Amino acid sequence: MPVKSACGDHGSEPGTTKAGQESTAPMPVRVAARQLGLRPRELDLAIQLDVVRTVPGARGGPRRVAHEELKRVKGAEGFPERLRERLRVVGAEEGARLLGINPSRFARLARAGSFRPVRFYVNRYRAVVWLYLAEELRGFADRSPELLTGRLPASVRAILAEGTDRRARLWRHRRVGQLARQAGTAWERAAARAAVLDDDVLAEAVPDLEERALLRALRPRLAEMPSGTPATQETVAELCLAEGDEEILWHRVTLSAELEEARESAAHEEKQAAASSTRAASSPAGAARPADDAGPPGTEGRSPELVPRESIARAREEAAREKKRWRPWPRRGKLVSRPAF
Repeated sequence: MPVKSACGDHGSEPGTTKAGQESTAPMPVRVAARQLGLRPRELDLAIQLDVVRTVPGARGGPRRVAHEELKRVKGAEGFPERLRERLRVVGAEEGARLLGINPSRFARLARAGSFRPVRFYVNRYRAVVWLYLAEELRGFADRSPELLTGRLPASVRAILAEGTDRRARLWRHRRVGQLARQAGTAWERAAARAAVLDDDVLAEAVPDLEERALLRALRPRLAEMPSGTPATQETVAELCLAEGDEEILWHRVTLSAELEEARESAAHEEKQAAASSTRAASSPAGAARPADDAGPPGTEGRSPELVPRESIARAREEAAREKKRWRPWPRRGKLVSRPAF
């Protein structure tokens, strides 16, 4: 029975055409995972870590993996063992064994921010389980062997005495940076920065309703929402929101910088569009467009876009609805069903 790929059933093996010739079009992520011998979640992590690079999908669809990138990864020294080792994640207990310390010391170092989590999940007891890259833990051991034995330094003890737990904050910082690097436009980068700000903070940082709605339409997922109980979903949603004045201020500052760039890009695009319209109006009817303005194949007759038109339309509709509401921003409780991902 033919297997359907993420693009549908085309009656042929992934990566080939019906004539048996190899396709050069970028492939869906799940197809790339099979060809690399990875589970989908492993490839997702590889993409987050920029170990495997992706390209935007057609018409704003899911990102894909180019054949050239697949060849690059397969051609790397030590493939596939080295690739799997780079993607190996461990929990606290295994991480402690890897560092040669007891779990209690590992937990204290993690809470103090000595190393950053790369993932997490919520177990059946609603406890957050943090996961770490084994490769990063080995690097930490090589850089800071003094933290593995003896009494912890005063700076680490002071952080722990305050009751501070930096694991969630460091995970958010890492994840937002990953999403911003993978964004294709300035507005998408701004949306990645805005994804960790709650409703009230975002309303203060971005007073314009249409801009806020556009950021929400472009907002990426920080983590997958589990299919568990509402309490579990709420825990995940809360972990995706910045906490504390210092962290919130950091994300507001970076958001402001990204917004300035997005606005400047939008203004530049508007000037270019106006100039193109003026040239088109002054050209004889039926005249061909100059080669410099032709754009990529298949885009004839379409103006360049900073963001997909569908996102802009959704943003304008949402902004119109927001103006009719008493509250300028939905309550935080809504994040349980649609978290700030």
